[in-house]
Amino acid sequence: MNIKWFGQSCFTIISDNGSKIVIDPFDKKIGYPLPNLEADIVTTSHNHSDHNNVSIVRGKFKHLDKPGQYLESGIVISGISTFHDNKGGTSRGKNIVFKYTIDDINVCHCGDLGHKLSPKQLEQIGSVDILLLPVGGLATINALVAVEVMEQLKPVITIPMHYRTKALGLLGYLFSPVEKFLSLSTKTTMASKNLSLTNEDLETYRGIVVLDYMA
Repeated sequence: MNIKWFGQSCFTIISDNGSKIVIDPFDKKIGYPLPNLEADIVTTSHNHSDHNNVSIVRGKFKHLDKPGQYLESGIVISGISTFHDNKGGTSRGKNIVFKYTIDDINVCHCGDLGHKLSPKQLEQIGSVDILLLPVGGLATINALVAVEVMEQLKPVITIPMHYRTKALGLLGYLFSPVEKFLSLSTKTTMASKNLSLTNEDLETYRGIVVLDYMA
């Protein structure tokens, strides 16, 4: 499996057999360069322009944007209903946490999660090996709550997302930098351009992996 981060909450995951997932593609207004993406599956966590720009993705892909259970291109996917805020969705609406089982690895993408997870949501998500977690606050959970969610899900590897970077320009100052999240966690941290691993490699990367966004 290979995981690349393109900024904000946008990732590609490519399985060992070549199946391609694109997660939460953004529009150019956010500040990151628009990536050149091709997919078999596209998932969008909610209908905001920095997460749902499906038009930039090439290929005859299946678009998943609702909670439920799916089997696409040999990949088992679960969409769990959550909220974009800590007020039951009354402020920013709903959000979908997607879990993907790829190459016997469970990857969980939290989208713009706005709250700690309930016991029911934790049960629906189940076991997580790799957690893609928003940490920058403002429109998502902040660094402190992100650490709490990480402790709830107990992943082997956490990849932070949706935080301040230079690409965001002045907009970035609305978010916390990733260092705030890292300072609140006791986990080992490493940096990487992307993450390529098998199930047997998970322990090698145990802790937090900070990815460079791909230009």
